[in-house]
Amino acid sequence: MSPEDLQQWRSAGKVAAQSLEYGRTLIRKGAGMRDVCDLVDKKIVELGALPAWPTQIANNHIAAHFTPDSDDVDVFDAEVVCLDVGAHVNGFIGDNALTVDLSGKWTELVKASREALAAAGKMLAPGVKLGDIGSTIQDVITSYGFVPVRNLSGHGISKFVIHDSPSVPNHATGSTQLLKAGQVIAIEPFATNGAGMIREAELSNLFSFVANKPVRSPFAREVLSFVEESYGPLPFTTRWVAAKLGVGKAKLGIKELLSAGAIHAYPPLIEVGKGMVSVEEKTFLIGEKTEVLTKI
Repeated sequence: MSPEDLQQWRSAGKVAAQSLEYGRTLIRKGAGMRDVCDLVDKKIVELGALPAWPTQIANNHIAAHFTPDSDDVDVFDAEVVCLDVGAHVNGFIGDNALTVDLSGKWTELVKASREALAAAGKMLAPGVKLGDIGSTIQDVITSYGFVPVRNLSGHGISKFVIHDSPSVPNHATGSTQLLKAGQVIAIEPFATNGAGMIREAELSNLFSFVANKPVRSPFAREVLSFVEESYGPLPFTTRWVAAKLGVGKAKLGIKELLSAGAIHAYPPLIEVGKGMVSVEEKTFLIGEKTEVLTKI
């Protein structure tokens, strides 16, 4: 890794961490969910980076991949809130997440994912088995009386690629694959009191560009040109497109682009047993002395 690349990884990680902590301060009963997401996205830009994806808020049994639409007027109440924030600098990405319990009833659930991340983070080094990381995460979460979400995992990160290899399990898999020096890795334990599995919801408002395919509608062509130029391969949301092109044009254009296979959808991920979900995540650079990139 060149010194220039390392500096950009560090810059993106610092902005992501600062913006995540800023988002934490905004999450309170009565606050608008859309307002919080917009303010965090704005903070990322103010700090000198760009959002690597639209800030995501997942409440209660939703684990990930939810962000409000432009007409969303929902406010926070007594929920378990997972906040997922990413920032990038020229494609170098910082990825982190945390959980806020507004109900006061799920303190131990929040601790379970937080402590699982802390335990996994201490063991990260070249030559460590991915299966051992998963076992550690599982052991910590089950010690609190919960279970890990088995079909969600940590992941490698590379330039302009949020989810790259390797996949870092959140449960004991027995994997003998080893961490390598120079890898950028997100460790992302999810804990739940449910079944420990997620499924995709039917509708989505998170997407990413796939290919510049021919489409009939001028609305769709305009949306496709805008998202390809503005976001490249990184995710975007209907709300962002609507802010630039209008709600009607955004929704009609996105619908046609999905049918044409020009964009890919990321539906909300729902715990199959409708269990409460917590998450904690940081990005690390693996080395002789492993570095937390998402730190303030």
